[in-house]
Amino acid sequence: MERDMPEELLYEGKAKKLFITEDPQILRVEYKDDATAFNGQKFDRLKDKGLLNNAITVFFFEHLETKDIPSHFVRKISETEQLVRRVKIIPLEVVVRNVAAGSLSKRIGWEEGKELPHPIVEFYYKDDDLGDPLLAEEHIRLLELASEAQIEELKKRGLAVNEALESLMLSKEIRLIDFKLEFGLDQKGEILLADEISPDTCRFWDIESGKILDKDRFRRDLGGVTEAYLEIHQRLTEEIT
Repeated sequence: MERDMPEELLYEGKAKKLFITEDPQILRVEYKDDATAFNGQKFDRLKDKGLLNNAITVFFFEHLETKDIPSHFVRKISETEQLVRRVKIIPLEVVVRNVAAGSLSKRIGWEEGKELPHPIVEFYYKDDDLGDPLLAEEHIRLLELASEAQIEELKKRGLAVNEALESLMLSKEIRLIDFKLEFGLDQKGEILLADEISPDTCRFWDIESGKILDKDRFRRDLGGVTEAYLEIHQRLTEEIT
């Protein structure tokens, strides 16, 4: 694809690269085929993973825009790339849970798959050296990672995303177990949903069979990772018959 954009790399993460464009407030995101788990200790490269995560994230961001949930997304520019507004990332991962799974099951002793009485919101510190630890709100205030108003807004936004996505996925016969969000501040100080929403950052289970359709297939050596991501994309973009 031809472009009149500089190729200066701003940041490279585990799953994406961010490039500076000629507009200082717009970045180009390139999704990679890399798959990582356990803070980078497990690694593989999966064909078409970047393509699928880009397409799925675009679908979700566009859907959330119709629900008045603003994000940094501008537009898709290729199979593996999109343009986004530049934001200063708030160093918190906002995790919303509907069902016990993963680390929550280990912490509270509930078997995976047990429905929670209501969605819960957790905060994790974005710090690889510390292993992205779970934080209480007192810790967030102590570390000055977000203001009191921002903490409340992040919880509100997380639950709004959950409501929008849970009903969407239900219509696709998929159970939304939990998911991770990141938010950032634009140049005006407004909070925008950022990063991505994909099988890398969500747990999706088939409603009927319980089949895992997300990154846990990679974490747990279940195989069929790309096939699961493809199934999510197909269900999102095709009508259930």
